[in-house]
Amino acid sequence: HCEFVRADIRNPVVAKVIAGAKVDTVVHMNVLATPLDAGGRAPQKEINVIGTMQLLAACQKSATVERLVVKSSTTVYGASSRDPAMFTEDMAPKELPRSGYAKDSVEVEAYVRGFSRRRPDVAVTTLRFANFIGPTVRTPLTEYFRLPVLPVVLGHDARLQFVHEDDGLAALRTATLEDRPGTYNVAGEGILMLSQAGHRAGRPLLPLPGLVSATVGGLLRRAKIADFSPEQIQFLTYGRGVDTVRMRERLGFEPKHTTMHAFDSFADARCRDGLLDRDRIASADRMLVGGVRRVVSTDA
Repeated sequence: HCEFVRADIRNPVVAKVIAGAKVDTVVHMNVLATPLDAGGRAPQKEINVIGTMQLLAACQKSATVERLVVKSSTTVYGASSRDPAMFTEDMAPKELPRSGYAKDSVEVEAYVRGFSRRRPDVAVTTLRFANFIGPTVRTPLTEYFRLPVLPVVLGHDARLQFVHEDDGLAALRTATLEDRPGTYNVAGEGILMLSQAGHRAGRPLLPLPGLVSATVGGLLRRAKIADFSPEQIQFLTYGRGVDTVRMRERLGFEPKHTTMHAFDSFADARCRDGLLDRDRIASADRMLVGGVRRVVSTDA
């Protein structure tokens, strides 16, 4: 028997929902990665941060909640030139994220740790997912790889890790049904370089200086062709690698798809033969060329 109740986690009424249903397990997945999904950056932050605070406050008051599972992201590690080859769960970022979804994720995890200290009787599991990818998922990164030409930062080749959408659901299921408190990186095995990913998606690369890349990213975001944020450009410059030993040994979870296989499942479904319509290609071309011309003219 399942009962579905629609409620806004930003509203204290969520506490009544949890109490009324005598909830024993809470799975918090409503941390939005894309401003467009929320209607803008301000609503996104309100849902992510204020919503988490309200939900945790409701859980803290509850006498029935025994387990909390939180969907987080490897974006909490940031992306910089000083990063280690692989981040373990106990490592801190070399540069704290300063904006967007990454900063929200850092704040969400801080609130979750505070909740865990106040309610040590509740088993808390935090899953730091690498970028989701697959045949149906749509994220800023998947939209980037569907561009006809991929703008990349000159002199850099970012390291990428992915988790297949099916593996993501399976990891959440494991954390929800098994008693596995702790913080875990969740990603498919292996690393894919940005240049390799572009090749596998059948997309030519357009190397641009950093300033031009940021300008082009802003143009693409304003045109709603791809949701490029400063944090996304930072990630596409340096990339990120995470260690998944704890996921396998302590969470007891083994993804079925490697990073490469997960990316290929996306590319085969979304980047082949005419999936990019002519209008979208023409619009992207105009934005790229116009943006580069304006930057060159300004520098001159």
